[in-house]
Amino acid sequence: MIPKEKYLRLGELLLKEGIITQVQLEQAIRVQKQEGGRLGEILIRLGILKEEQAVAALGKQLNIPYFSPGTELKPALDQNLDTLIAKDYAIKNSVLPLSLTLNSLTVAICDPLDIILIDNLRKLTAHEINPVISAKSDINKAIERFYGRSTMFEEAVEASYDVSSDQAELDGIDITDQELSIDKLIARAEEAPVVKLVDLIIRQAIDERASDIHVEPFKDRISLRYRIDGKLYEIPPPAKHLHLAILSRIKILSKLDIAEKRLPQDGGFIVRVENRPIDLRVSTVPTIYGEKVVLRVLDRGAVVLDLGRLGFDSKQLEYIRHAGNAPYGLVFLTGPTGCGKTTTLYAILNEIRSPTKNIITIEDPVEYKLDGINQVQVKPEIGLTFANALRCFLRQDPDIMLVGEVRDLETAQICIRSALTGHLVFSTIHTNDAASAVTRIIDIGIEPFMVAPSLQLVVAQRLVRKLCPDCKEAYEPSPEQMKNFNIKIDLLYKPKGCVKCKQLGYRGRTCLAEVMIINEEIRSLISKNASFQTIRDASVKAGMQTLYDTGIKKAEEGVTSLEEALSVTMGVQE
Repeated sequence: MIPKEKYLRLGELLLKEGIITQVQLEQAIRVQKQEGGRLGEILIRLGILKEEQAVAALGKQLNIPYFSPGTELKPALDQNLDTLIAKDYAIKNSVLPLSLTLNSLTVAICDPLDIILIDNLRKLTAHEINPVISAKSDINKAIERFYGRSTMFEEAVEASYDVSSDQAELDGIDITDQELSIDKLIARAEEAPVVKLVDLIIRQAIDERASDIHVEPFKDRISLRYRIDGKLYEIPPPAKHLHLAILSRIKILSKLDIAEKRLPQDGGFIVRVENRPIDLRVSTVPTIYGEKVVLRVLDRGAVVLDLGRLGFDSKQLEYIRHAGNAPYGLVFLTGPTGCGKTTTLYAILNEIRSPTKNIITIEDPVEYKLDGINQVQVKPEIGLTFANALRCFLRQDPDIMLVGEVRDLETAQICIRSALTGHLVFSTIHTNDAASAVTRIIDIGIEPFMVAPSLQLVVAQRLVRKLCPDCKEAYEPSPEQMKNFNIKIDLLYKPKGCVKCKQLGYRGRTCLAEVMIINEEIRSLISKNASFQTIRDASVKAGMQTLYDTGIKKAEEGVTSLEEALSVTMGVQE
């Protein structure tokens, strides 16, 4: 709550900030006396003031968080905020509940000087009001998004739970066996509540920056979860008997066989949100309670293909860029699934592409389309495998080739030979660290004497969540932490949670990496078939920063928390 002595007249605030002149203020006051209404709205209507200038001035003067234009207002999930402030009241007063912490309700408003409104909100919600400021137009848009989708969700879920067991049987739904005829499956999938519910699930996932949507059947319920910044969060699910209808709707959109329930299927479709295309890759798998479906959300507009903004430090960037501009050689990116390998590869290609270079890729699947690069999709069912495509690539006069993943001996052999014959080759492989990539290639069947001269660089990486810059808290690490984790500074940061990060304490992710340069000493060790530990030790001695070291450094810089850094690097520390 704002102290009452801080409530100043808007005109005085704007005049003090130099945003308007005394003449303009007097003009607006004359109009206000004649027509009535709020001074700020009159200033905006007269063209003297922009809406964002008014709320920014208030935020600065009153020391209240300000959501600038373009910063989307997103109410917290699963707090039933729409029951605290009804939609009609929110629209009438341009207020939006954002999050609830203990007895404090954070609310976006456009006029924090409206004491009566804030007092009414306190009485209405029975909570203390913590105001944040945003433009009225942004609040109104957010109200429509939040209450519109919330209402849709409530209607669809309420309708699903209202269907009784008897009615379900009449509709052809067998609650026990979860079986339906194909005609009824299609009919149920095309019903308005189901269509709305699936649309809502997808749209909300996109709004929450989710990378995956999980719809999982269990004995007496459905589980609905979003993966946000690498972590899964549960969302209120619909009724169990809607599972088949939801699944069928997703299958129809993905052009999958809705009659096939015994085998896994893969497909996909594209949706448009605010004029930007978003790819959804769909995977189904049969479980003992029915089919589970996972939708991978690929928002091209949200992916940063700028190598300098992925999280590599300056020295690592120097090594990667040097290898990316080499005339030939083999560059590997390694790490577990979902660690950002493909994004890094695309960022490298995005930086080095040029009309003077012929770049060809073979991927499974092609996730993002890059202008000026020839991208090929693997199709094993017709014989278009990585190895077969690579043979054809060599007849296409390539300068640079990207191979989505080295999975077998034949693909590895072609990559190695291409690198030895004057081509620059990028690829990925699944290992825990950079040094293990060398031994993995040798284990596949490539002779060490061929690996040594072809390999130029290996990058191992992980993704960690970034601390929310608006609410992270500083603390002093304990002596035990400083000793055990070799921390060299006296101040670290931990997550707290605020409106902008939806009380999670983290917002977005960044990359941790170790970049192994293949120097002459490393080449000699590879040729001698040295162990990965020997190669790793030599790389560290030559200056390689390990994943563990990078994680500790990010924690010391306040980019992430110590706990988050350790959670992804403890298994690969020295």
